[in-house]
Amino acid sequence: MASTPPPRTPMAGGLILAVAILAGAFIGAAENQATIGLILGTAAGAALALAVWLVDRMRRG
Repeated sequence: MASTPPPRTPMAGGLILAVAILAGAFIGAAENQATIGLILGTAAGAALALAVWLVDRMRRG
């Protein structure tokens, strides 16, 4: 009896998003522009998380 390969666990981009938001807030606060840093960190994190999702989706077929 042939065994089936175990299902592949999908990659997650949540940590990337969280780290980017926090990094943006801290970098923005250092520049006295915390809100702009938070917004830019969120945008960068969302773009990276989307890229992780797209790569995972392409690898799954």
